[in-house]
Amino acid sequence: MPELPEVETVRSSLEPVLAGRRLERVEIGDPRLTRPFDPDVVARSLVGETVAHVRRRGKYLIVLFESGRALLVHLRMTGSFRRDDDPHARATIALDDGSQLVYRDVRRFGTWLVLEPGELDPYLEARIGGEPLERAFTPAVLAARLAGRKAPVKAALLDQRTVAGLGNIYVDEALWRARVHPLRPAGELDEDELRRVHRAIRDALRMGIRRQGASLRDYAQPDGARGRMQDEFKVYGREGEPCDRCGTPIEKTRAGGRGTWYCPSCQRWRGPASK
Repeated sequence: MPELPEVETVRSSLEPVLAGRRLERVEIGDPRLTRPFDPDVVARSLVGETVAHVRRRGKYLIVLFESGRALLVHLRMTGSFRRDDDPHARATIALDDGSQLVYRDVRRFGTWLVLEPGELDPYLEARIGGEPLERAFTPAVLAARLAGRKAPVKAALLDQRTVAGLGNIYVDEALWRARVHPLRPAGELDEDELRRVHRAIRDALRMGIRRQGASLRDYAQPDGARGRMQDEFKVYGREGEPCDRCGTPIEKTRAGGRGTWYCPSCQRWRGPASK
């Protein structure tokens, strides 16, 4: 599933394509994309809208219109945008400059939701926490969100209400950077560990954005370019390979129902779940 760096990369690619453009024609061929709302009704409601900005919040893409309405897009597992026709196209947007944008989604889990003026902020605030790259996200804020939680820190960080935009890849990479075992109960981290995790989250995400995301399976940018973050992975997907820091083979476990990679030496923990 695209995470914050991938969605931010898509946003930055779409902004110059969409900003200032009017939607001349919208076709939505997959009823799952807009359910429970009728896709034809949604498509007609978008025609004539002019795009003011393209923003991101957590893993959501937000197309803001001059009218004050917004199109909220969640790419889920395989959603992406392309400039050219695609056999897996679920929707097509024709713009007033003669170009088009195609929404591609092989597994059809992505969603489009049109929100009226004033609905966007309450919708997002009810579902996701703060942005990890903003100044307001401090070690103290992270500590407050993890305080008293018995869930593994990996699972707690995957909870979008804790930190917006984190997913399986960047949590594993951040915990490796912080030298924290993914199965540690989140509420047991001490002040120094929390500072390390906070810094590691930001460092991992910034690296992901600089590398334009990780291209695994279906993720690519609208122009077809692929990200390079997969070349920087320290633990994710590297079971049995040597840790870049200490040489110990990377191991795989499960946390929060997700495959989880870590270094058993650098991220040592002597709790019961690690034995």
